[in-house]
Amino acid sequence: MADNIYRKTEIVGTSETSVDDAIQGAIKRAAQTLRQIGWFEVSEIRGHVENGEIAHYQVTLKVGFALEDTKP
Repeated sequence: MADNIYRKTEIVGTSETSVDDAIQGAIKRAAQTLRQIGWFEVSEIRGHVENGEIAHYQVTLKVGFALEDTKP
């Protein structure tokens, strides 16, 4: 059995609705270009406030994925 090697990259999801929507949207989009995503970690949560209310959520994620074997 071969050892697995992983890579970690950082992405940012945004939403006007919620932190959860920002996370879901970021993972869904990342899955379109990254294969074998295995986990994520929230590293930052920010937001924008207008007139005393939350107007926008921004969530920074670290996404881990397995590197594919490139041997023929």
